Amino acid sequence: MEEILIAPCGMNCALCSSFLAMKNDLQKKGFGKKYCSGCLPRGKNCAFMKKSCDLLGKGLVRFCFECEEYPCRRLEHLDKRYRTFYHMSMIENLEFIKLNGVNKFLEKESAKWSCPDCGGTICCHNGVCYHCDLEKLRRKKHQTRWEE
Repeated sequence: MEEILIAPCGMNCALCSSFLAMKNDLQKKGFGKKYCSGCLPRGKNCAFMKKSCDLLGKGLVRFCFECEEYPCRRLEHLDKRYRTFYHMSMIENLEFIKLNGVNKFLEKESAKWSCPDCGGTICCHNGVCYHCDLEKLRRKKHQTRWEE
């Protein structure tokens, strides 16, 4: 995992289904998943927050916690959605980065989201390793939710 894949809102783009689809070239394996290289590498600053935040839209802050309105209502809404559906919290990510730095965060994330079978990365959107568990991904009806 790389620092450039940590979006200003606290999203770890390395865990995203679209990033992992690109990294593992799933289109060549018969999946119709769109590809994304991450918010910062695409020059989008933050796909979730930039439209509602001038600071992010103009690239004036690296992380949302640098803003005096942190956490704003939009970030809280995004955080609630990700905690509910995807087993992660943008605000917890940002707080960890604020207290410990981005390198410690990357270490923690690598350990937390590492596939126990192959060492690949588990997707935060559905809990599947896109390297070794493609059959499970094929069987899923909804590729955007963790199994209940």
